[in-house]
Amino acid sequence: MGALSLCEVGQSLCKIISDRYAVYWNSTNPRFVHGEYTVEVAINDYLDIYCPHYEVPLPQERMERYVLYMVSYDSYITCNHLIKGFKRWECNRPLSPNGPLKFSEKFQLFTPFSLGFEFRPGHEYYYISSPHPNLAGKPCLKLRVYVKPTNDSVYESPEPFLTDDTNDGRSLAPCVSLLLVMLLLMLSPS
Repeated sequence: MGALSLCEVGQSLCKIISDRYAVYWNSTNPRFVHGEYTVEVAINDYLDIYCPHYEVPLPQERMERYVLYMVSYDSYITCNHLIKGFKRWECNRPLSPNGPLKFSEKFQLFTPFSLGFEFRPGHEYYYISSPHPNLAGKPCLKLRVYVKPTNDSVYESPEPFLTDDTNDGRSLAPCVSLLLVMLLLMLSPS
């Protein structure tokens, strides 16, 4: 009985400290019309992306399908995932019998999953889509996600990925590693 109560308390606590934000990823969503769709999230919040879905079949060219990418700011502005970005999800089943495909992103500082992504408070992250290769000509849909800073901590990722262009996209990790090796060599007895 004690474990059940603990689970119930844990679920209530999770509901208090995290929110879910829904984004319907399709060209008829009015928030995409002006290209300035922004969502503000906090660490531990979720973003749910709902893909286009059709209850009745339409001609193939009228059903929307997208490949979604997480990209850098430059890629976001130009809507070009080839500059600096990677494929995140694919909305490729508009007639799914189970309803629309849904992809969820959890905004967390650390992830136990190899395909997960770690987010930093106070930074923006960008998602864009390109139409499925068979459906060229559809509009570019863009989403900006701002991770609000936390009041109780300052967190800096050891290796910025897509949001920090102060080093022209180069990581400082090799330089730091080299400095550490040199320091160890200097301190070790000969």
